[in-house]
Amino acid sequence: MSGVKENLYLLIEDQLNDTFKLFSDEISELTKVILSKPQKEIIVNFPVKLTSGEIKLFKGYRIQHNNLLGPYKGGLRFFKNVYLDECNALAAWMTIKNALQDLPLGGAKGGIKIDTSLYDQDDLEKICRNFSNALADHIGEDKDIPAPDMGSNAQIMDWMNDEYKRVKNSSKNGNFTGKSIILGGSEGRTEATGYGVCHVIKEWSNSRGISLNGMTFIIQGFGNVGSYAAKYLEQSGMKMIGVGDHTGYYTLPDQSNAYINISDLINYVSVNKGINGYQKLKSISKQDFFKIKCLIVIPAALGLQINEEIAINLQCSLVAEAANGPTSHCADQILNKRKIDVLPDILTNSGGVIVSYFEWLQNKSLDHWEKECVIKKLETRMSSTFSKIEKIKDEKNISYRQASYYYALKKLDDCYKQRGNIF
Repeated sequence: MSGVKENLYLLIEDQLNDTFKLFSDEISELTKVILSKPQKEIIVNFPVKLTSGEIKLFKGYRIQHNNLLGPYKGGLRFFKNVYLDECNALAAWMTIKNALQDLPLGGAKGGIKIDTSLYDQDDLEKICRNFSNALADHIGEDKDIPAPDMGSNAQIMDWMNDEYKRVKNSSKNGNFTGKSIILGGSEGRTEATGYGVCHVIKEWSNSRGISLNGMTFIIQGFGNVGSYAAKYLEQSGMKMIGVGDHTGYYTLPDQSNAYINISDLINYVSVNKGINGYQKLKSISKQDFFKIKCLIVIPAALGLQINEEIAINLQCSLVAEAANGPTSHCADQILNKRKIDVLPDILTNSGGVIVSYFEWLQNKSLDHWEKECVIKKLETRMSSTFSKIEKIKDEKNISYRQASYYYALKKLDDCYKQRGNIF
């Protein structure tokens, strides 16, 4: 296995071990041992007959890390580089994230090794339905509730939920979240993660007495999460002066008084599938991109993007992790020493799972909430969580990441202790 694949899993191991070591007198060895590995690693190989007549075998994963607090919960990635260690890391982060947000849910993650651009809609539907069929005995609204993730969307969830209901002869609709609204999805789910990123940044700025109006940011990754985060930050008065995606990194030709028009860029990317060719920006290197002077840097792409070299050269006050695991362990230590705040992924990008939880509640109660209600509930929960983490951070003189992990792991530890002897 390559070092790249090992590193994402090693990253969360380092994060967990740091917390257990720092709070060894408060969090038991039992919890450390239990959380060190997932409860179940499910790997399925399933055949699909494509419209061309070719029969192709696909590999899928579903990692069920922990269900102490409730049913397993987490997304399904449809991406060409999905691998087991990545799914293990992402599932563990979901356990921590849901505990941090006081959700009655456990942690899971999964996906398929696939490049969706290579398949038309008919073939993609067949693949999704066969994947759902292969997972059917392991999932369900009170067992494990998948959701969209990188490369998947509401349409994919609709197909998979419909297939699950057919296979299981079930009328229940809460087996998947992130569905289209007409088929039981929640208002506000599409923009929830990006909106949550913006809201946590606003909470941070309020705690620091900083007005965001006129302040600048750069963002790496301009997909669903990145574009919505940028859109809502712009509405809060901020100016985006640098952006990167899979096609490259870009900034303004003249940064004197200019800023990137986010709505215009969103429209361009929706047509051209990337930022490359957008005439109003100039191309720069990744290294120069992360040297842009701004208030906030938002990594919203893949994991392990901010390494030691980048951490040393960042010129910002805050790194807001919209992606999962974007900052290496060594880079995180450098940022702490440089007094650059880091809002960790398990806090910053948790808006998606919160609204997924709301969707699950609506499905189980056969209800539907208006968007205003959903967004208000999301804001309330994000604000409450930020406040408790800010308090722990200040009381214990630790980082936002350490405070977030402490709260989540202490909660899980207290639950194991309260439940009693499990052996």
